[in-house]
Amino acid sequence: MKIILDAMGGDNAPDANIKGAINAINKVKAEVVLVGKEEIIRSKVKEFYGKEIEEISDRLKIVNATETIEMEDKPTDAIRHKKDSSMVVGFNMLKQDEGDVFISAGNSGALLTGATLIVGRIKGIDRPALAGILPAYKSQLLLIDSGSNTNCKPINLLQFAQMSTIYLRNTFGIEKPAIGLLNIGTEETKGNELVKESYKLLKERAEELDINFIGNVEGRDAFSGKIDAIVTDGFTGNVFLKTTEGLGKFVKRTLKESFTQSLGAKLSYLIARKPIKSLSKAMDYKSYGGALFLGVKKPVVKAHGSSDEVLFEYTIIQAEKFVENKAVDKMIEAFTK
Repeated sequence: MKIILDAMGGDNAPDANIKGAINAINKVKAEVVLVGKEEIIRSKVKEFYGKEIEEISDRLKIVNATETIEMEDKPTDAIRHKKDSSMVVGFNMLKQDEGDVFISAGNSGALLTGATLIVGRIKGIDRPALAGILPAYKSQLLLIDSGSNTNCKPINLLQFAQMSTIYLRNTFGIEKPAIGLLNIGTEETKGNELVKESYKLLKERAEELDINFIGNVEGRDAFSGKIDAIVTDGFTGNVFLKTTEGLGKFVKRTLKESFTQSLGAKLSYLIARKPIKSLSKAMDYKSYGGALFLGVKKPVVKAHGSSDEVLFEYTIIQAEKFVENKAVDKMIEAFTK
């Protein structure tokens, strides 16, 4: 198996990408291919580890790409004109079966455009969507769309529900995943036109498409552990995602400061250290890796734009599991039927 990593994509590239790949290499069985400016990658590896990349592992490779798609680049223009960018080279490798999964923390719009134009949509799916995993009470929560489609139609949200059902069933073994529609209230009449029309469509077609639709879900109930996936448009989903991540950081920072303010507080921490560490681990979104683009013909993973080496490491480990579980193959099979 080969995992293709865009070494030049993301706020902390290439340092975090390289370190994450090297941290992950002994935790995966796959070969990891770093795509980017070879001279820079080799120089960084030498700087960080005092070795050539080949000396670290024979499963670490470099594929040279002379261009980089920047965050401010227009997605379609970037994919069409930066042919030798790390992202486009990575996508072409994936398309030509020179790798099994592609990871990038780069420009989200360009990643969606490249996945759609180069790798291609699964027949029957109108729009691929980002499916991100978040921590929930004694479980996890799938959020779809996490940010790739800011403007959606009811048919898109119906397909997001269908894709998440197939994905959760085949990857996590949840036979009847509970799918909720993110809304400002649980009542059928609440929400804007998109949500109200999507509710009707989901209710009408849930049984036919084997979707366990549980109705509208408010944000405060999303992490109850009773819901397996939340369906929404990419604009709302991305706001929800980043607010959740920000709240998690706030709670961890506040706890840390509270237990260092006095000697009594420090002693209290020693007593409560174990449950606090458990809480901190449960709220750490980094351990859940990146978001899978559901709806394209090959596995494409979007890592957080601000990914550090730890998040890249987890994303690489997660990507190997995506390939092993044949999540995309099962999606194609289901939509073909």
